[in-house]
Amino acid sequence: MAGPYLRRVPVLACAAVVSCTALTSCGGSETSGPPPPSATPTASRSAPGEPVGERLVLRWRKTGGIAGIGGPGSLPEFSLYSSGRAIAAAERPGSRPPDRELTQYRLKPRALRRLLDGARAAGFDRSHTVGSDQIADAVVTVVTMGDATTRIIEPGWPGSGEAMFLKHLDPDGWPADDQAAPPGPYTPERTAVLAGEITGGGTARPWPLGPLGDGVRAAGGICTLAPSAKVPETRPGTAWRSEGTTYSVRLRPLLPGESSCGDLD
Repeated sequence: MAGPYLRRVPVLACAAVVSCTALTSCGGSETSGPPPPSATPTASRSAPGEPVGERLVLRWRKTGGIAGIGGPGSLPEFSLYSSGRAIAAAERPGSRPPDRELTQYRLKPRALRRLLDGARAAGFDRSHTVGSDQIADAVVTVVTMGDATTRIIEPGWPGSGEAMFLKHLDPDGWPADDQAAPPGPYTPERTAVLAGEITGGGTARPWPLGPLGDGVRAAGGICTLAPSAKVPETRPGTAWRSEGTTYSVRLRPLLPGESSCGDLD
């Protein structure tokens, strides 16, 4: 992309589930619900180190497909905040299994307003569905803007305003003049540890942090929070032992505005 580019830092992450409004398209064509009374985004809590009053204003993620992408604990591909900060998640090439890396961008106020105006013009400020919901195992792009949810069921409608606008949500295409700072790695202060009990023999490593079983049910697992710097590296198939019980563990870094396990659902 234009401008200097800083290296990205891999982040072990698994998918987070987001409740999306399932709207039925009529006859395989685009349908829409009534526009919300206001397109003003809902405020969210700010974690330490985040700008006061920063809130999520636009987000998109991929879900569905034969492989079941975008399941519990997944990271959204793109999140944009009222401060102009954007967080993009992408697979790290060549990683086994595919890891996600998070990159942080900073848009200037004028560029942020232009992007949000374009999203409203494309119809993302009202809940609706683009494409046919009769396609089995379809990959769906889910876009949330404030209280509105748009579902674009691939392949969608070629040339639709919604599909065309998604290109503007790729930070790699943002001009350097639109950015207040060069992109760099996003390093979360805390990480959600999503544990699931497993059975069977084999060697299990001792879990070095708080008891995994003391968490709450969220994002498809037993969720506890820990400082990111203290969380050990883990891989699928690695067994962990905590207070006499064996678990598998998935890691999900907390994004801006997320401060609890409940924020992942």
